[in-house]
Amino acid sequence: MSKVLFITAPYHCWGVQVVGTWPPLHLAYLAGAACDTGHEARIFDAMNKRLSFDDIRREIEEYRPDVVMTLDYLPVTGAISTATVPYALRIINIAKDVCGQIVTLLGGPHPTFMYEEILEDRDNRVDYIVTGEPEQTLKKLLAALGGAGDPKAVKGVAYREGERILYTGRQPHIEDLDTLRPAWHLLDWEDYNYLVAPYGRMASILTSRGCDMECAFCSQRMFWREDWRCRKPEQVVEEMEHLIGSYGVSFFTLIDAYPTKHRERWELFLDLVIERKLGVHLLIETRVEDIIRDADILHKYREAGIIHVYLGAESADKDVLGSLNKGTSFEQNKRALDLLREAQIITEASFMIGFPSETWDSIDNTIASAIYLNPDIAVFPVVTPMPFTPIHAQMKDRIRVFDYSKYNLVCPIIEPYQMTMAEITQALGKCYMSFYGNKMQEIVEMEDGFKRKYLLSAFMLMMKDHGENFDFEGADMERMKEHMKKVA
Repeated sequence: MSKVLFITAPYHCWGVQVVGTWPPLHLAYLAGAACDTGHEARIFDAMNKRLSFDDIRREIEEYRPDVVMTLDYLPVTGAISTATVPYALRIINIAKDVCGQIVTLLGGPHPTFMYEEILEDRDNRVDYIVTGEPEQTLKKLLAALGGAGDPKAVKGVAYREGERILYTGRQPHIEDLDTLRPAWHLLDWEDYNYLVAPYGRMASILTSRGCDMECAFCSQRMFWREDWRCRKPEQVVEEMEHLIGSYGVSFFTLIDAYPTKHRERWELFLDLVIERKLGVHLLIETRVEDIIRDADILHKYREAGIIHVYLGAESADKDVLGSLNKGTSFEQNKRALDLLREAQIITEASFMIGFPSETWDSIDNTIASAIYLNPDIAVFPVVTPMPFTPIHAQMKDRIRVFDYSKYNLVCPIIEPYQMTMAEITQALGKCYMSFYGNKMQEIVEMEDGFKRKYLLSAFMLMMKDHGENFDFEGADMERMKEHMKKVA
């Protein structure tokens, strides 16, 4: 039996972490796989505990694990996990410093595609990179490390052998996702809370894996090899009941890339949640065409407790949308957001900025489009060509930043032809202040109730964190301050 320590990287940036702390579900699944095969496991969530590399070192020294594993993890579906890679590699090196006999493992989307680059750097003291879906590979690798076979014969592994870098080939996907059991008992549940009113204990759950859409900026289709698999709705709801009863969870985030793909299955899930009267709040991400498809059952979304839906609008420019392979239109975005508003569900939409063709005129057009579409919450991610996505090839000659820790959708990575990178940072501030300066008037005039309290709480968190990351000035900031005073 091995002692396996799973660690999250102490990485923080502006974004989803502002409004809550999410359990590291990916590590809970891996720890569950280790426990299922008779190993001892521990999860050390340095990210959500706001701990340091010194704390990680002390944990390794105290626990004295046989194996240390970390991922390029952030509490979303994997879109920006690249930013954590330098931190994950530092954890690996700390483990080796503590004891050279510790076996070090690294997994996640970025290592899956970039294992050669990682292993070519001899300063990265990782023994094995676990590629693709990790649970089955981890089980077999731990068994082999314990003497039941050759670790280098396990499918799904990349490693060094002398001067060579070898890859053992793909591990078959797990056919039945309901056979996986997250090690919920290894998490410190007091660490996981949604910070937006009405507040509460937060859990992440998974109802499916994979996505067959072709968005050029996302790794989901590639990572899951165009293979979308789903869990039985009955099993998902039973898991939710367990988390509610055992850990006091009142907020659930579905971290699936595409939870609503099959309408019949999705509607069954909604019906079961309604029938069981779980009394919880759900947050989901999905595609605009599915919201339009489900226009006649959006009342079930609301009855099931879905209060917040995130949609990727991305751009109002047809050419930009085409280059991103979104497969949707501005008109569809408008229709979906209107439908959700009518169903009294809070909406969040993203609008990318910083394309090679970006100009101040196109920035103004993005702002105008966001205001016109009028989601309750808007985010403006900076275009970030992850090195393993199709968009990287399109923008390669404009990339100016190669420090992966900056690949966080906030820092400019590419230089537009007609703007400087410093101007993109200025434009980012302008997008937020223009949208929310306009939005706050709507909140001032809104009837007091759940939505007003929720949005005001979210805006306060975003403004506080933004104030620490960006230097906002000008009329929009003054207008925002005045609105905040009125609302307060």
